[in-house]
Amino acid sequence: MLTLLSGMAGMLVALVFIWAFPFQLSTKLTLTILLLIFWIGFGFAVKNKVAFPLRTILNLVGALREGDYSMRLRGARRDDAMGELVWEVNRLVQFLQRQRFDVVESTALMRKILAEINVALFGFDSGGVLQWVNDSGQRLLKLNNEKIIGCHAEKFGLDICLKGPAPRIVDLSLPGGVGRWELRRATYREKGLSHQLVFLSDMTRTLHEEQRQAWRHLIQILRHEINNSLTPIQSVAQSLQTRLRQESRSQNWEDDVREGLEIIADRSEVLGGFIASYSKLTRLPDPTFAEMNVEPWVHHVVGLETRLSVEIKHGPELTIQADRSQLDQLLINIVSNAVEASLQAERQADEHVTITWRIAGSFLEVWVDDDGPGLDTTKDPFVPFYTTKSEGSGIGLALSRQIAEAHGGYLTLVNHPDRPGCRALLRLPIERLQEHVP
Repeated sequence: MLTLLSGMAGMLVALVFIWAFPFQLSTKLTLTILLLIFWIGFGFAVKNKVAFPLRTILNLVGALREGDYSMRLRGARRDDAMGELVWEVNRLVQFLQRQRFDVVESTALMRKILAEINVALFGFDSGGVLQWVNDSGQRLLKLNNEKIIGCHAEKFGLDICLKGPAPRIVDLSLPGGVGRWELRRATYREKGLSHQLVFLSDMTRTLHEEQRQAWRHLIQILRHEINNSLTPIQSVAQSLQTRLRQESRSQNWEDDVREGLEIIADRSEVLGGFIASYSKLTRLPDPTFAEMNVEPWVHHVVGLETRLSVEIKHGPELTIQADRSQLDQLLINIVSNAVEASLQAERQADEHVTITWRIAGSFLEVWVDDDGPGLDTTKDPFVPFYTTKSEGSGIGLALSRQIAEAHGGYLTLVNHPDRPGCRALLRLPIERLQEHVP
């Protein structure tokens, strides 16, 4: 319509000239009809010349929106504006197609890498809700995407991974694995919102090397302890043999023999106690699970400690499946260590030990806090026979961790970040997992 209107002025001038001249009526009509036909034809030709490429470009844009990059425009020329537009549109389509191929290939490569690497990856939104997980993460939770996407991190015991410093080593008890993991975190944005990406790397190989080092350390300790007992026994035995072979004996030779035998008996007792401690660590029986109320259990253990008053901060009413006798031994060790640490502090007053518990997802968490000197970060307190006590056996914490792991949980010790002392954290599943059924 606009094309016809643009030529209307010329048409009117031409018609005025035709009808103003003294032509025959038939000639005027013929010229008028021919002029009208030319005017209308020219208008439609111009319309098609402009509208067809525009409509084609519109279709091309729609195809691009749908992800189809195979379409191209014909008639691209550099000698007119419309042809130049078509040429630029074709170049844009080629560029977008290359970009799409790069994105598809990169995405496929990334998915392949994420599927094959032995690192569990979890993507959480700002509220701690799981939005994304890779294959290793699904195997670690023993659930597929449909059952875990949209669930809160606390449900799987992963809420501790969203807090605290990173990287660090964490102890986790998950359906697909119980042990120590290297935790790393990163942030990413999706739909304009900030999310956290959690990386969990299994430390099994590293722990194997640590175990070899622990065995070397254990052998050194065994050799040292046994030599400490056998050397005086051997020396006293040789002295007694020499004294008994003498034909002329002193008047107090019986006292010497009695004293020597006492030394042998004492060193034998020490050596026997050491071997008994080792046997206790290696022969822990499987737990016998039964219902156990948490609050009476805590009160019972705290009531056994008489050296220092232990404050109980009551948690929720809760019953779990556990071996009461083994957990008594575990908690007694933890509380005893906390009390001894607090009594060793340089402060003369305000020795303080606190115990509390809470529900964290499907787990029970028991915290024992002391205000002692804290842990030596260069030493592992869970290494068997390592102790800072003058009369300690060095197996209490090692045995306690073994009990916790037998229950499907774990035990860890960390220094308080803002004050002296450390915290013992015991984490136990509220419902007994099938993997830990003896």
